[in-house]
Amino acid sequence: MKPDNIDNVKNYLLGLQHRICDGLAEADGGRGFERDEWTRPAGGGGVTAVLADGELIEKGGVNFSHVSGDGLPASATVQRPELAGASFQAMGVSLVIHPRNPYVPTSHANVRFFLAEPPGQDPVWWFGGGYDLTPYYGFEEDCQHWHAIAKKACDTFGDDMYARCKAACDAYFFLRHRTEHRGVGGLFFDDFSEGGFERCFSFMQAIGDSYLPAYLPIVQARRDTKYGDRERQFQLYRRGRYAEFNLVWDRGTAFGLQSGGRTESILMSLPPLVRWDYDWHAEPGSAEAELTDWFLKPRDWLAEETENRQGGSEHA
Repeated sequence: MKPDNIDNVKNYLLGLQHRICDGLAEADGGRGFERDEWTRPAGGGGVTAVLADGELIEKGGVNFSHVSGDGLPASATVQRPELAGASFQAMGVSLVIHPRNPYVPTSHANVRFFLAEPPGQDPVWWFGGGYDLTPYYGFEEDCQHWHAIAKKACDTFGDDMYARCKAACDAYFFLRHRTEHRGVGGLFFDDFSEGGFERCFSFMQAIGDSYLPAYLPIVQARRDTKYGDRERQFQLYRRGRYAEFNLVWDRGTAFGLQSGGRTESILMSLPPLVRWDYDWHAEPGSAEAELTDWFLKPRDWLAEETENRQGGSEHA
C-alpha cells in the first residue's frame, strides 16, 4: 500500500539538512554552507550544501535529493530483484565531513526513503540509512561515545536493534579488495519496513537526529590537537581508502550514477586531497599501525572493558 504521508518524510529530510548544516557551520566558525539547487532531466532534483576550506572542515557536503524514474537502477534491485523495471521515488539526506585536522575523524551519515511501484502490483516502500566514523588516529573514548549515542537512538525500537544495525555496518563498510574495514563502524540499515510506516519513519528520524550529538563532541575534543606533516600525510593516505570504498563498493554512489543523478552532488563525498603510496606499511607499534591493527577491527565498543591493545601508542 502506498503511504499517504510521503510529504512528511520530505519535510523532515529538508529540516534535517538545515539543522545539520547549521550545527556544523557553527562548529566551523560560523561561515555557512553554500547551497546549490539542482534538477535532473529524468525527474526530481535536490539541494547540495557544501562547505570547503573552513577552519575545521576542509571539505564537507550535506545533500538532499528527491528523484524519480521509470525504472529502478540495477544497484537498487540487488536485494530486491522482483522490483526490476518498477517506477520509483527516492529521497534522502546524505553527508560526508572531511575535517582538516588528522585527529578529527571523517564522518558519514545518510537517511533515505524509497517507494517502488511495479506494474500491476502493489507499491513497495522501505527506509534505510545509518552513520559511520572513520578516524585516522584512534581514541577509545571517541569510539565509545559514538556507539553509545548510536545505541541510545536504537534502544526504543527493540533490544536487538543496535546490535543488528552495528553488525550490518561492520559488514557493509568493508573494503573487500583490501580485506580491511573503513572505520570503527556505527549503524547501517536497509530495506527496512518492519512494524509499519510510522514506526519505520520514527526510526529513521531517531537515527538522523542523533548524528550531531554523536559527532560534535568528538570534533570539539580533537580539533585543537597539534599535528605535523607526518600526521597530515597519513591522513591523506588513509583518505585513499575512503575514496576507494565510495567508488568501488558504495551502493549509494552506484545508485546515483546509474539513475542519471547529478555527478557533482553524488561525488561530493570524495576528499579534497588524497594520496596513494605503493605498498606502504606503517612502522610497527606506531599510532598509524595501531589504527589498522586494532581500531579497524569490529569490536564491542560498549563493553565494560575493551580488549587490551598490544603495542598501544600515546595517541590512544
